[in-house]
Amino acid sequence: MDDFRALGGRLRNWGRWGDDDEIGTLNHVTPERLIAAARLVKRGQVFDLGIPFDGNGPQPGGGRINPVRLMSETGQNQDFPGAFHYADDYVFMPLQAASQWDGLAHVFYDDQMYNGFPASDIGPHGAKHCSIDKIAKGVAGRGVLLDIARLKGVEWLAMGEAITAADLDRAAELQGVTLEGGDIVFVRTGWRTKFKADGNAAGFMEGEPGLSLDCCEWLHQHDVAAVASDNWAIEVLPGEIDGEMLPVHMVLIRDMGMTLGEILDLDELAADCANDGVWEFFLTAPPIKFTGAVGSPINPLAIK
Repeated sequence: MDDFRALGGRLRNWGRWGDDDEIGTLNHVTPERLIAAARLVKRGQVFDLGIPFDGNGPQPGGGRINPVRLMSETGQNQDFPGAFHYADDYVFMPLQAASQWDGLAHVFYDDQMYNGFPASDIGPHGAKHCSIDKIAKGVAGRGVLLDIARLKGVEWLAMGEAITAADLDRAAELQGVTLEGGDIVFVRTGWRTKFKADGNAAGFMEGEPGLSLDCCEWLHQHDVAAVASDNWAIEVLPGEIDGEMLPVHMVLIRDMGMTLGEILDLDELAADCANDGVWEFFLTAPPIKFTGAVGSPINPLAIK
């Protein structure tokens, strides 16, 4: 695949939900589908898919750093009437340093972002269109986990290993799960598993296994609402097109209007799904409502 523009043009959702639409494929999560997803809760068991927000995260420094949390009050040297003391803290971090959603203003090319909005709408005060707060009601619905590392019989896929649409189909078939419109698809590569084993942030960010460009067509055909993974960029790196950076991002976000979730921990959920044979769940993963932001930290919860 050497022409991501042609692929993006064929899969483009601009105008599909109106010329003023700013949430893209999340439109696939209809009220009826959300009600059906809520019925998936059978055991009341909650799985936390987010990673810790601390200095031990996968960011090696440079463009993004791991979160820095500082105490502003510890209770010391406080003189209030009576017994009262308090602690307080604050945090400094890139909004996409750990588990996070990419907003639809995060990636663009040829001076346009999703739905044809001009890239010039992104300025020093944030994005006028397609910012993360436009999905403030959250990302919720039927989640489906496709465990590609388990499919391949490995703890984690190798850096640069491309996941194909055929891999996604085979995983779904072997797991006995059928994709439905409005699904939020989670793809487990084992890349987070590797980081937990070796703690190598530079190695985690050097490259990754991930989705190939032909998965864009698969996601479009299945009316997937959002896609997420345990790696840091969804797609395979090094990429498939020489001279182009993150072409899957460009097609999914800019052309299809698909929100991407990155740097998740899917291990506990995957183990439970393998144990009970149920690979679907209710998913709730709202962003933080940062006005004009192009991404947001999240703590996604899968509930079975």
